[in-house]
Amino acid sequence: MTIRKGEPWGEPGRQLPRHGVVVHSDEEARQIVTAARRAGEPIPPLGLVGGDLCRTLGGPGDEDRLRSDRAVTLPVDLGSVLIDGRLFWFVAHLVARRSWLRGPVTAAMNAQFIGDWNVAPKGHPNDGRVDLLEATLPLGQRLLARRRLPTGTHVPHPQIRERRVAAVQLELPKPTPIHLDGTYVADARTLSIRVEPDALMCVV
Repeated sequence: MTIRKGEPWGEPGRQLPRHGVVVHSDEEARQIVTAARRAGEPIPPLGLVGGDLCRTLGGPGDEDRLRSDRAVTLPVDLGSVLIDGRLFWFVAHLVARRSWLRGPVTAAMNAQFIGDWNVAPKGHPNDGRVDLLEATLPLGQRLLARRRLPTGTHVPHPQIRERRVAAVQLELPKPTPIHLDGTYVADARTLSIRVEPDALMCVV
């Protein structure tokens, strides 16, 4: 069940089970998810020791903690996207961009962070939605927003459209490189994004 305001989230002391998989990055987690989904098998619990989703969940990156009484197990949403008739998944974020410095940028955030940037400061990885940010900024405004990204103060901004969606179809102006969890997967103009609530069990 997705998180509700005022309710506790996660289970302190619940350790990574034996069949769980330790992952060191968002891309590694995405590969585990993809392999399980393509095989029609359950996604194993993920022990997070690195990546933007790990940081969002407050994970310290300590592998020993995952199988100790200090572990915390949390249900987390999963993003999926249909690109040219093929289904992909992402655990932390989808980014459509040619460059950070010019052209449109679209980000669908399940995690709060992209590297050092606090892209979705109000986002939550278990609210049944992704935070969708769409921006086409002139260079001066883009550089200013970029300086503010580490603190999350780039929003609100009149030229950055923010919305929280469970599902959305996007039409990009032209074929654009699509990056899932930091890895390029394809160029696309049409994206059908959907959130799968509670699809992941993550341990930090």
